[in-house]
Amino acid sequence: MKKKLELRTASTKTHTVSERLLYAVQHTPAEACCQLHSTPHGLTEEQAAQSREDYGSNIVTHGKKTPLLLRIVKSFADPFTGILLLLVIVSAVTDIILPPPGQKNPATVIIILSIILLSGIIRFVQETRSGNAAEKLSEMIRTTTCVERSDTGSREIPLDEVAVGDIVHLSAGDMIPADIRITAAKDLFVSQSALTGESEPVEKYVCQTNEKGTVTDNPNAALMGTTVISGAARGIVCAVGNQTMLGSMAKELSAKPPKTSFEKGIDSVSWILIRFMLVMVPIVLFINGFTKGNWMSALLFAISVAVGLTPEMLPMLVTTCLASGALSMSKKKVIIKNLNSIQDLGSIDILCTDKTGTLTQDKVALEYNLNLEGKEDARVLRHGFLNSYYQTGLKNLMDLAIIDRTRELEATTPLLNGISDSYIKVDEIPFDFDRRRMSVVVANKSGKTQMITKGAVEEMLSVSSYAEYKGQVIPLTEDIKEMVRGKVGELNNAGMRVIAVAQKTNPSPVGAFSVQDESGMVLIGYLAFLDPPKETAAKAICALQKYGVQVKVLTGDNDKVTRCICRKVGISADRILLGEELEQMTDDDLKRRAENTSIFAKLSPTQKARIVRVLREDGHTVGYMGDGINDAAAMKAADVGISVDTAVDIAKESANVILLEKDLMILEEGILEGRRTYGNMMKYIKMSSSSNFGNIFSVLAASAFLPFLPMRPEHLLLLNLLYDITCIAIPWDNVDREFLAKPRKWDASSIGRFMVWMGPTSSVFDIATYLVLYFILCPAVCGGQSYRAITDPAMRALFVSVFQTGWFVESMWTQTSVIHMIRTPKIPFIQSCASRPLLLMTACGIGLVTLLPFTPLHSFLGFTPLPGAYFPWLLLFVAAYMVLATAAKKLYIRRYGELL
Repeated sequence: MKKKLELRTASTKTHTVSERLLYAVQHTPAEACCQLHSTPHGLTEEQAAQSREDYGSNIVTHGKKTPLLLRIVKSFADPFTGILLLLVIVSAVTDIILPPPGQKNPATVIIILSIILLSGIIRFVQETRSGNAAEKLSEMIRTTTCVERSDTGSREIPLDEVAVGDIVHLSAGDMIPADIRITAAKDLFVSQSALTGESEPVEKYVCQTNEKGTVTDNPNAALMGTTVISGAARGIVCAVGNQTMLGSMAKELSAKPPKTSFEKGIDSVSWILIRFMLVMVPIVLFINGFTKGNWMSALLFAISVAVGLTPEMLPMLVTTCLASGALSMSKKKVIIKNLNSIQDLGSIDILCTDKTGTLTQDKVALEYNLNLEGKEDARVLRHGFLNSYYQTGLKNLMDLAIIDRTRELEATTPLLNGISDSYIKVDEIPFDFDRRRMSVVVANKSGKTQMITKGAVEEMLSVSSYAEYKGQVIPLTEDIKEMVRGKVGELNNAGMRVIAVAQKTNPSPVGAFSVQDESGMVLIGYLAFLDPPKETAAKAICALQKYGVQVKVLTGDNDKVTRCICRKVGISADRILLGEELEQMTDDDLKRRAENTSIFAKLSPTQKARIVRVLREDGHTVGYMGDGINDAAAMKAADVGISVDTAVDIAKESANVILLEKDLMILEEGILEGRRTYGNMMKYIKMSSSSNFGNIFSVLAASAFLPFLPMRPEHLLLLNLLYDITCIAIPWDNVDREFLAKPRKWDASSIGRFMVWMGPTSSVFDIATYLVLYFILCPAVCGGQSYRAITDPAMRALFVSVFQTGWFVESMWTQTSVIHMIRTPKIPFIQSCASRPLLLMTACGIGLVTLLPFTPLHSFLGFTPLPGAYFPWLLLFVAAYMVLATAAKKLYIRRYGELL
């Protein structure tokens, strides 16, 4: 036998298949068990532990973890750091290497290196923390599988504890936990799209094959990462973790996914600023070079301006905002699987949801077991119990309710007494969403066999030819059908869900039994269940609508029950669209109907996904909340898939967001947190871009008319460094309630117009500061002489130093003030106040810059203590700036409708 089998998937990539799996599919189940040192009843706990030691844990590592050193390097590897390093080299040459002893000044090099280190270290720390947080949050979502151990029996265990040789039980909704060889199956259909790309489910069954073709096509092999669509099976684990076919594909599966609209938006912001930098920096260089005559100094200043225009803290702040939002959501029982989903969650304007467990209590109780006359009948309950008890597929809440009610009545109802021991299971046809029914064949002690089928009323009427009415089996006439529909309609109108029960004596024998046997049956009665609305549902619906989120119910249940529940929780039930109507519509027709329809009933999984898709195509951001296998396609089609930690495996796998409780009130908190996160990111982006854009005009004005540089390169860099440090607290800032009131979509175009609108506002006061410093304050310090009248080089240097120090301090005051102006459309400090961390950071930044010229560091940095007359002017300019910025802000809001 070959050591490995190479196969080709739909993507034409070549991957290796475990030797053990290859042996197992080519031999009988008994031979496979022997080869894997297992038994038909599985391993013992001790043997499973030894197997994990021998073959490893059932974890696909997706390639090697990025080494610490490489992660550190990546934290510093971006274009902005490249610009800073270029500046370090130029500054080292001009300020340290070329000047004679005594004139060397390493200040610029030190400041630039500080910016590089600060930006890189903070980015590394935040990305590491967010990565660790994401891993911890993911660990809170545990996916399990049912294994059979020979010493402890069948039980659910985490996927990573599955061992080679384990016997696993599979049912609809399960993910295949490892590469397994099927040892028993009944109507098992598996979706292999994750591995092969094929859209149609593939049937799997027990057989022995010596084919050397593709293992994915082999009917007795089920591979890790694929999903059970319908049916049930047992299998023996042949390969786990990296030894599986999925593991061999891990490298390409872990490739970076395409960028989301959010990531593209962040990139577009960076490129807007970079384009401004590439256009404006050469202009600054030539103006200063021609007017000052010192091209090396002009080059250094131009590169410093470029650094001032680059958002080197943007990646770090975005990561911090997302990580902060994810951690905050986790405290509110909302787990974010992908950090970028936070912004998408906040932008939802339509929430599509299933009904059961979301709007209702998810505690189904069997209210009535009725015969066709509408009378209580224990015989109907007995047949329902046999169907629910012996089926091996996914037991839903109605199955559990039937079993619980039977157990309650067993001791007092002779017809139910000892029912579990009176029958044996012969065969079954598992439930699927096309037939909407499931069948079980049982035999009593005398050998009489009967098929018992339960399912949706209309589907059961379609397969029944007879009815048990008033103690007799008679043909199922249209009159009786109408009577049944009438009684079921009454129950539906009372908010109850109804399924019908039918039976057939002596169906086909084992092996020949199939869906075709579901015909000519005797309808005996129906079971009515009540799943009342949650107490919080109406309040949650009202809150979501208040926050601009439409709620649409997409359910496979019937329209009458759905309409009743929706009315009770405040969802408009005037318009309802059924699956059979939807099937006849074009996408354009469906778009028009879907806009004004809140209830969609009797839907198939593909119809749910189609509704989500057309709503997205119509410009909406759609979230879909569900927990069943029938919801997985719709979750994948939505902008944000939302599930719960108790959902079936495939639903959790398809979701971007996991709720630890299935409650719309929790989802409301998650949506609001997503909007807070988005708002804080937009604050930094808009305030930084507008401030930088304003600085361009200020620098151009100064470069054109001043006979010296308005600020030394190291001053610009230090200013940029201190301003960015104050912005670190923005992810924890407060967000106005008004901002949270409606969904927010990412709009990069608004950033460009905001820059052009708000940026020049600060330039007005920069230019005013130039005039006061150049014509009033600096001459006063220099004995009343203007700059051009001064001949003493030392006095000229003092004039320049006072000017540069004055603009440095004023720039920090105005740049920091703009944080508070732009963070809210309201009047800052009065109508809306920043969070304590942001207030503290901005106050510290202003205080540090104001005191810096008076510290011993002033001579090292080239500053001069400012005269007392400067500060009244400073306060006047800052106050006037805030007034003008408020006016500009109000005009902007009036024209464009919103600030952020």
